[in-house]
Amino acid sequence: MNPLSFDLAHLAHVEVLTDRFDESLDFFTRVYGLKLSGQDEGSAYLRAWDDYEYHSMKLTRADRTGIGHVAYRVSSPEALERRVKIIKGSGYTVLGWVEGDKGHGRAFRFVDPFGHVFEIYWDTVRAPREGADKPALKNLSSRFHAQGACPRRIDHVNLLGEDARAFQAFVETCLGSRLTECIQLDNGRLGGVWFTCNNKTYDLVCSEERGGGTGRLHHVTYATDQREDILRAADIMLENGVHIETGPHKHAIQGSFFLYVWEPAGNRIELANAGARLMLAPDWEPVVWTEADRKKGQAWGLKTIETFHTHGTPPVVKGG
Repeated sequence: MNPLSFDLAHLAHVEVLTDRFDESLDFFTRVYGLKLSGQDEGSAYLRAWDDYEYHSMKLTRADRTGIGHVAYRVSSPEALERRVKIIKGSGYTVLGWVEGDKGHGRAFRFVDPFGHVFEIYWDTVRAPREGADKPALKNLSSRFHAQGACPRRIDHVNLLGEDARAFQAFVETCLGSRLTECIQLDNGRLGGVWFTCNNKTYDLVCSEERGGGTGRLHHVTYATDQREDILRAADIMLENGVHIETGPHKHAIQGSFFLYVWEPAGNRIELANAGARLMLAPDWEPVVWTEADRKKGQAWGLKTIETFHTHGTPPVVKGG
């Protein structure tokens, strides 16, 4: 078992690409309920109301959909040096240092086996806590944001990869995160792997690519305070003509209560509530779900719909 290194503090932000920028931005702010921290020529910097950093999503104007990069904040400047040294010697593709953006300082970038770009950094910009963002309670990151589904914080990102076992090796080597749960297929392959870098149940997932693409995004997830927020969000999505793919329902793996929708550009976005479940055991043994387990469906028997296995962004162009 790979021990948790504690070099990474938490999932910091995800860059989501959209070819329908204005519609996507309207969805994420007005309907989904993220705050707009700032904007430049190419991107909008968004956060949930209790995300302490300037942004947890970078929504970027592009000619395609999908993932731009996944970012983690490290636990100290020394941890950044340790991780960079490990990554440089790992044999994985290294892109090197970039200058950062509105939300953080310089970051070190590298690439997983399927083309997903990761970055790690220490220097950060905190969310504004003055004026309209000043919370009544000192220990909140900003004022409660009663807009749309109003999630509390970023939770996790799920990527698609052609070989989940190869992704596991990448994560354990480069990030130092530990495996908490996985799907063991009858053919010997792993169908999915779930990781944490702290005491959350998970913050990063890789599902086996079944749609014929490479380097794609499965979904980005934000967390709510309670299950009732998910039920209310379903009504909000319905009222705004948003495609609800599946849910509200409860996952068997990791136990979160979920709702999956497609934002206007087609990226899959989730709202989830994990309740009080935390990964506190330092000697946690990964939970292994078999193919027979998965055929039972989600926690209460709902079968997973086909698009959940095949839809990812960018979409795969067939033929031609």
